[in-house]
Amino acid sequence: MCNVCGCGSGEIRIEGVAAGQADLRPTVHRHADGSVHAHDHSHDHDHSHAQIAGRDGSGDLHFGHGPAHAHAPGLSQARMVQIEQDILSKNDRYAETNRGQLQQRGIFAINLVSSPGSGKTTLLVRTIEALGGSLTTTVIEGDQQTTNDAERIRATGARAIQINTGKGCHLDAQMVGDAIERLNPPDDSLLLIENVGNLVCPASFDLGEAHKVAILSVTEGEDKPLKYPDMFRAADLMLLNKIDLLPYLSFDVERALAAALQVNPRLQVIQVSATTGAGFDEWLAWLRQGAAASCRQRAQADHGSTTFSAGREPAVAAQG
Repeated sequence: MCNVCGCGSGEIRIEGVAAGQADLRPTVHRHADGSVHAHDHSHDHDHSHAQIAGRDGSGDLHFGHGPAHAHAPGLSQARMVQIEQDILSKNDRYAETNRGQLQQRGIFAINLVSSPGSGKTTLLVRTIEALGGSLTTTVIEGDQQTTNDAERIRATGARAIQINTGKGCHLDAQMVGDAIERLNPPDDSLLLIENVGNLVCPASFDLGEAHKVAILSVTEGEDKPLKYPDMFRAADLMLLNKIDLLPYLSFDVERALAAALQVNPRLQVIQVSATTGAGFDEWLAWLRQGAAASCRQRAQADHGSTTFSAGREPAVAAQG
């Protein structure tokens, strides 16, 4: 079990690799020495829930108190912090390798994150169709099981590869690096990464992308950004999806936007409908501008004029 997010260590399967072959491997959730940590036996842990969970006047329990901002039975806060640092530092090394390779090839990579059912795959299908071949697009699909979403993407004519995470609840940089190598997206293109549906764990794992794009649908609660602040804080753009359903719902758009901006004042917002195409002109312009910037930066870097960090700069200044 992963001590950062609680997901199962399981096995990762990248589509097209048969069981038993070398690429069928444990997840990145390992210590620096390669060992998997299942339980801390030092007995350096808290025995009292009063020490673990903060209480307020209502009697509610807050297990996010302490330096680890989490609680795991049998693990002290210090041990949890150490394990998380070990896991994320290894992931970050893979992410920087991915980022460097993507930047060298002028590939604009986007990590789409959301809760299950927000409409990520439908939005991707509509995006690819709306681009109409004007921007070469490849897709990495992340799910615990099935190749259903990759098959939906391939039906548009775009190339896609599926990563099944088994019990894992997020993609990590090593998985994505392996998928990029197998998919081999062309230079000066767009790479869309659809993460596993989860608003918790993907916030902590850099994949080497240029931007995280959080998708919030109007069929969810307006306070979702306040409930899952790490994800919306990590994102550069939020797509408010399924706005065609607003006449049939009691969803308060202004309240949702206020909640998102409270968590992340720099967050850009575009309101879209993957069903009707509303807001897609702005969304496609955001993608095209980011992809064009990545191409220019690669060309200039090839000429030795400067050093760029495309993945850390806002691609555009579109506002919702």
